[in-house]
Amino acid sequence: MRFFVILVALLLVSFKPKEKRHTIEIITNYGTMRLMLFNETPLHRDNMLKLVRERFYDSLLFHRVIKDFMIQGGDPESRHAAPGALLGRGEIKGVGRIPAEFRSHLIHQKGALAAARDNNPEKASSNCQFYIVQGKKINATELEAFAQRNGMNYTAEQRRIYETIGGTPHLDNNYTVFGQLIEGMEVLDAIAAVPTDRNDRPLTDVRMVIREGKLLKVK
Repeated sequence: MRFFVILVALLLVSFKPKEKRHTIEIITNYGTMRLMLFNETPLHRDNMLKLVRERFYDSLLFHRVIKDFMIQGGDPESRHAAPGALLGRGEIKGVGRIPAEFRSHLIHQKGALAAARDNNPEKASSNCQFYIVQGKKINATELEAFAQRNGMNYTAEQRRIYETIGGTPHLDNNYTVFGQLIEGMEVLDAIAAVPTDRNDRPLTDVRMVIREGKLLKVK
């Protein structure tokens, strides 16, 4: 009997229920990207879900696209913007910034979903604008320089990701990462490759519709 009690106790300790994470789907004329939102950044997660449920993002643009860097969208002024108009400063009026939620294990690897921001000293995030990292592969020497500059202590796995998959490590500990692309990497690459003007706005509008997806269970 005692052995059975000990066995049950060990099983309970070792059993870890799967964590539920929210997902969103960004639908564009280049295809659909599915992203997982992180529970470790609840302020950003909940803000994104709120705006998606309100259909705030429907018909907004990816207004800033830089190949080998990232694609950015969510400016409310982009919905009816004239061709060539300078975008990127729009926010939801009457709503403040979102406090930064930096997490050392959430890095700017390829496909990372992160919050844009202005140059405020708190590094607080925009209340609506976001970007998805495309980035590029980073060699060990470059990565070590970024780590020292940003106060990051990368794990062996994080170093492997940056060196073999790529990302934008110079943004770590400066902008909040709150999600990750899990389907549609080819869509990200296609959008990142579109022709742009001198302000990095696509010459042909890339519009989005964002919907909430199914809950994802992860270990």
